Amino acid sequence: MIYKKKLNVLLGIIAALALIYVLTIIFAPERRGARSAAYSWLDPAETGKISGITIASGDETINLARNGGKWFVSHDGKDYPAKTARVEDFIAALAKRAPYPLRSSSASSHERLSLTDDKSTRVTVAAGAGLPLLNLLIGQTDLTGQNVYLRKQGQNEVRSGEDIFSIYTRTGVTAWYNLRLFPESEGGKFDASHVQRLTVYPPPADDGGEAPARIFTRKGKEWTFNFEIAGPDMKKIDNYIRDIINTSGDDFIASVASSDPMFNNSRIVLELGNGSTNTIRLGPPDQDGKCYAAVSGSDWVYSIPEWVIQRLFPDIENFETDSGN
Repeated sequence: MIYKKKLNVLLGIIAALALIYVLTIIFAPERRGARSAAYSWLDPAETGKISGITIASGDETINLARNGGKWFVSHDGKDYPAKTARVEDFIAALAKRAPYPLRSSSASSHERLSLTDDKSTRVTVAAGAGLPLLNLLIGQTDLTGQNVYLRKQGQNEVRSGEDIFSIYTRTGVTAWYNLRLFPESEGGKFDASHVQRLTVYPPPADDGGEAPARIFTRKGKEWTFNFEIAGPDMKKIDNYIRDIINTSGDDFIASVASSDPMFNNSRIVLELGNGSTNTIRLGPPDQDGKCYAAVSGSDWVYSIPEWVIQRLFPDIENFETDSGN
């Protein structure tokens, strides 16, 4: 009996010590600090309500707006399609819960950390006409260059954390443009499998003569042609059509209307399985070899680099099977 009593006492002491040890770990100051440092600037539950985002830095302001479930960039009085994936990634970064330890609660630190209105980059996340979901000021980086100081507008609290924002806030407006001639191709809603016939009207020949049209017609998993081609490579043709659908410009052009007759220089016509037709119309090249392009059903005009133009109008030999294969 005495032995059992001693054993029970010892077991009780061991259990109490174990409990104290666990509580010490759980409530250790550094652990409490780590938990309090975990923070998100934007409530993840609110992201579905976002109607617009404004990024203001220096003299440049980027305005992103969601309309009909799609994102647009408002610039110079016009709305241009935005890169949906880029906008969604930026929202995810704002809503990400991560270590953002408190660095200061004093307004006197704002000037030194570039967190005043005139020195910071401001990110405003709106939800309709009411108060914004977030009004965030992003200041300078720390000595490592890896962390950045941040605070909410109207609050003195300053926090710091990994700089996952600069890739979005330090780029110009063109970085937000979806410059694909077919913006829906970004989400895979339009791909080469939808094309049943492709008709290519090349630019005029060097002597000014009209080049004959090239017609590619789908027949099962292969293609037929209205021109002579030795040993056609079906994969190369599929890749060519894929390149056309995924073609991107390097900027939007506001000074030329999509109805301008200049766009009769050359064109590419894609006939789809659902009976619809998409047409790319291109103007003549400028001194740098660039062309302006307009797409049916859209008012946007794109600037297309010379190297992209060359891919749109390749020589017939590019569709032939490589020798030795």
